[in-house]
Amino acid sequence: MDFQHIIEAVGRYMDAAGVAVMVIGALVSIPMALRGYQPERARGLEPFTPYLAYRQLLGRSILLGLELLVAADIIRTVAVTPTFESVGVLAIIVLIRTFLSFSLELEITGRWPWQKEKGHDAGEPLRSDP
Repeated sequence: MDFQHIIEAVGRYMDAAGVAVMVIGALVSIPMALRGYQPERARGLEPFTPYLAYRQLLGRSILLGLELLVAADIIRTVAVTPTFESVGVLAIIVLIRTFLSFSLELEITGRWPWQKEKGHDAGEPLRSDP
C-alpha cells in the first residue's frame, strides 16, 4: 500500500466519521431533548421546549460533522492531488461549509462566532455556577 492509498483511506474514514457524528448526534439528541437538556450557557435565559433543545443539539452535531468533512477534503486534496483545479474546488467546498457553519452557529447561539457573549467581557473566562 503506497502513500496515496493510505491518504485516500484516511480521507474516507474521516468522511465516514463526519457522517456518523451527524447521524449519531441526531439520534442521541432526541432523548436528550425530551428529557429537557439545556446547554450550560443557555440556562436561565429562557425556557426551552423539547423542539428548541433538539434544534440546538442537532445543530451542534451537524457543526462537528461538517468540521470532520472539511478535514477529510483537505487531507485528500492537499496530500494526494495538489493541482490548481483541485485546490480551487477545495476552496469552494470550504467556503460553502464555512458559511453553513456560521449560519448554524448563529442559529444555535443567536450571535455570530466573532461576537462576544452577552454579559461577559472578552478577556473574562466563562464560569459555570456550582
